[in-house]
Amino acid sequence: MIDVLYIEDEKSLALIVADSLEAHGFRVIHRENGRDALVAFKYQRPDVVILDVMMPLMDGFTVAQEIRKMDSDTPILFLTALTHTEDVVKGFHLGANDYVRKPFKIEELIVRIEALTRKRAPAQLSAKQYRIGKYTLDAAKSTLTIGDDREHLSFREMELLRRLFEHKDKVVPREEIIRAYWNEDTYFTGRSLDVFISRIRKYLAKDEQIKIINIRGIGYMLTID
Repeated sequence: MIDVLYIEDEKSLALIVADSLEAHGFRVIHRENGRDALVAFKYQRPDVVILDVMMPLMDGFTVAQEIRKMDSDTPILFLTALTHTEDVVKGFHLGANDYVRKPFKIEELIVRIEALTRKRAPAQLSAKQYRIGKYTLDAAKSTLTIGDDREHLSFREMELLRRLFEHKDKVVPREEIIRAYWNEDTYFTGRSLDVFISRIRKYLAKDEQIKIINIRGIGYMLTID
């Protein structure tokens, strides 16, 4: 499944596009402004970024520039109403791989996403498997395997475990986790995060060397002895 980070502040359009992409088998992470988009990119590492230019808090050109400081490979596709040639040129100079002008047809967008992700599929396959102690986390399939036992994780469980592992032996702040994965869910609370952590601890219980430590009032840290 292809993970799409979609940044669009027009809610009605974002809903239509996100629903259409998910109906075609994509997994969509939607953010409404450039600042939240950068946080999501940093901690969720999508397969492709779809980016508007005119957004609150941070414009799309700046977002693309900041993403390229962190990652030179992930495809960036601008999806914007800016149609002047200088805007298109600027987008490509900042590291974009494609530029689609609004209005657009969803079929064209899907074809372009598939073309961009197909080019880097072999690298992505190996990058999505993680050895966590005695476990293997397959992020593409959202499975956690130890021996003959396999657990199917929800998307958020998988992303949370992956993030903790990628920051192994470092404290991951609670607020950053909530902002990255539950920013749009007004019902999600710190207590809900504790429940997710408890589930992940149970999934990892067959390897006593793995611990997820609660640093009270700050966040969580995954360690492997």
